[in-house]
Amino acid sequence: MNNFRIYVFTPLLVFAALGLGYMMGNFSMEKTVVSNEAKETADKVSSIIDFIEENYVDTVDVQDLTDRSIHDILQNLDPHSSYIPASRLKEVNESMRGNFGGVGIRFLIHNDTLVATHVLPHSPAEMAGLKPGDRIIEVDEVDLSTIELTNEYVLENLKGLQGTDVQLKVVRDGEEFETKVTRGTIPISSIDCGIMLSDQVGFIKLSEFSASSYYDFKSAIRDLRRKGMRKLIFDIRGNGGGYLGVATEIIDEFLESDKMIVYTEGRKSPKKSYYSSAKGELKDIELVILIDSYSASASEIVSGACQDNDRGTIMGRRTFGKGLVQDQIELKDGSAMRLTIARYYTPTGRSIQRPYGDSIKYHEDALKRYENGEFYHPDSSIYKNAPKFETPGGKIVYGGGGITPDIFLPFDSTNRSVFITDLRIASAFNHWAFDYMDKNRGKWKSFEEFDRGFQVTEEVYNQFIQYAINKLGVEKDNYGIQHSKRLIKMYLKAEVARHLFTENEFYFIMEREDADVKRAQDYLEKGQVEVLGKVFRKE
Repeated sequence: MNNFRIYVFTPLLVFAALGLGYMMGNFSMEKTVVSNEAKETADKVSSIIDFIEENYVDTVDVQDLTDRSIHDILQNLDPHSSYIPASRLKEVNESMRGNFGGVGIRFLIHNDTLVATHVLPHSPAEMAGLKPGDRIIEVDEVDLSTIELTNEYVLENLKGLQGTDVQLKVVRDGEEFETKVTRGTIPISSIDCGIMLSDQVGFIKLSEFSASSYYDFKSAIRDLRRKGMRKLIFDIRGNGGGYLGVATEIIDEFLESDKMIVYTEGRKSPKKSYYSSAKGELKDIELVILIDSYSASASEIVSGACQDNDRGTIMGRRTFGKGLVQDQIELKDGSAMRLTIARYYTPTGRSIQRPYGDSIKYHEDALKRYENGEFYHPDSSIYKNAPKFETPGGKIVYGGGGITPDIFLPFDSTNRSVFITDLRIASAFNHWAFDYMDKNRGKWKSFEEFDRGFQVTEEVYNQFIQYAINKLGVEKDNYGIQHSKRLIKMYLKAEVARHLFTENEFYFIMEREDADVKRAQDYLEKGQVEVLGKVFRKE
């Protein structure tokens, strides 16, 4: 039983974390006109709800009833048409815009205290004098020790309109001081990591296709080109999608001019085709794109366009299989509806949308793939009746079930366990790293010095395990403590690097040991890679 729990839990956790990503989908920015017939139907629904409010035997929450009714209507259309209540729309839109109004800190509720783990460069918080490690004890004269401190409370009170002020009382090295922070526009980068893995091989990990993603991508590319990049691993594993237009802009960087990228078509949406231009800066660069079962929608447009144009090599595991385009319509009460208006098709003409029926089963497909063994071996049976297409280079590709990689890479379950998942749920790495940095914040002046000099010794490892068990209440698991030691040590070093530097350094430590990344790097540098006993060579 223990071994079963070890291997099944991690995919489930990742799937849950990415649920919102699948709802993101591909967004069209077209205006929608509501027909008279639709208005009459809406009036009918409104009349029914009004009648319920006036005559139902018990008191009803009309807003909740309306929200649930709209949700049920859309859910019965397809798995990606959705309703966003007004209470959540701001949060969802901020993610897709690529910025929000705030002060510019990353925080942690540590020992029931609000602490700043990072202060973003050039942010309002930095200009107001805040530093990493500061304890914030009052926000706008509210003593935080007198309330139930939650992440939601902190976000609600630190975020706000650009130009508005928030008054903070801060403790640093035992001394209290007050400071006023004027909120500004805080960028949300969708580039998790942009690094050089070797003298010539660059690596970029993109988390979503938000409004700013193309500019983030271009900035990362130019930085890596200055450092000598000649080959690129583009990681869109776990990327649940975003704006269709942003995806086409990014693909445009890889393709020669006048190559089809994608086309969309729906019952009321005329066929619209997207083609590459002559502006691409990466047309001649060697390319590997990493995908997995959680790469969806816009990620599938990117990988599908490159695959259908015989551009680069797609490596990883079969993608999610979402080929629907949504239009977002914002409603008068501040809520929004995302309605599927079209399907998208890759350049060869394939729709990669999986069949859908039961919405719950549809979104649990990753678990089904795991149970069927598809995380570890390619499953050719899924294409037995799938439509076949041929790329200009003669490669056979399939529709109706996601993007199948050119080279399958099995999921790496090495050193994974329920214990390491429990540590992550408890934010044990983050809490421990903060305590560690309190004593060692000025020890390293550069990441290179840190990377060479910091080691998680056996003594440090044992201290961390006791910290997680005794202070954070993580259940002791002797198997996991030994089985996951290498991975736990790597997480510890990466988390300390994140506290000292940025997300980039965290991912640098993690990705250079990632099995998929190593295989992609071997393929680019050595011209071949061995997977499951089979050797794949560059043509």
